[in-house]
Amino acid sequence: MSPNLDPAAPGSNADSEHRPLPSEPEGIPWAFAEAWNAGDPDGIAALFAPDADFVNVTGIWWTDREAIRRAHAYGLERIFPDSRLAVGRIRVRSPGPGVAVVHSRMTLDGQSPHPDSPHPQRRVTIFSFVGVEGEGGWRCVSAHNTDVVAGAETHLRGEDGELRAVDYRITDPEG
Repeated sequence: MSPNLDPAAPGSNADSEHRPLPSEPEGIPWAFAEAWNAGDPDGIAALFAPDADFVNVTGIWWTDREAIRRAHAYGLERIFPDSRLAVGRIRVRSPGPGVAVVHSRMTLDGQSPHPDSPHPQRRVTIFSFVGVEGEGGWRCVSAHNTDVVAGAETHLRGEDGELRAVDYRITDPEG
């Protein structure tokens, strides 16, 4: 998909610069979820600075607002068209004036079926947003989304090449 080059069109940087922004950093997860639930990739992109970074749950790294918009447009159309994202616990830390790190636990329901999983279940994620305060409100310069894997401490790549969640607390190295 090629980027939309019309500066007045949805999805363009001009459109993203003029959307309302959260007035407080804790509003970032709420605005993200609202745009997600509306199936609005332009609304998601509007939360981000033009040169923002976004790392998704599988480690795909998008390095500007337009790439973030395109990725979410694809995901909301193909993978998550009937999904709902709900905001849970939020924690805000301010490392300095006009900068905030916002962590939010979110739940995702309604992911599209896949041949490997015809009945997808609820996912719990932690979003980390780094926001900066500017004219009009708070805008993200970085975001990272991590799946919560209950009962696991880390990932391990096995001899078969598969990556799986593991918990070393239940493994007895002595057998």
